[in-house]
Amino acid sequence: MKKNRYLLCLLLCGFMLYYAVPQLSVTAGGVQGAFSITWLVFALMVIAGNLTGLLYSPKKQVRKSKSQSINKKSRSYY
Repeated sequence: MKKNRYLLCLLLCGFMLYYAVPQLSVTAGGVQGAFSITWLVFALMVIAGNLTGLLYSPKKQVRKSKSQSINKKSRSYY
């Protein structure tokens, strides 16, 4: 379930970058340039965090309960 969320966040971040990058002016001076750089840095942090969560998530361990590990016969002839 978490992997789906990480993948969805990555896709949404990529979608936002696709539309935002052409309109951000990194070379502009003042507040506009600072905003553009800050926005891109935050977007890269979001991508890095979601990739880390997606790639390094612990794998599920299969647990067998005691009732499943013992093979019981459905019929016994006494």
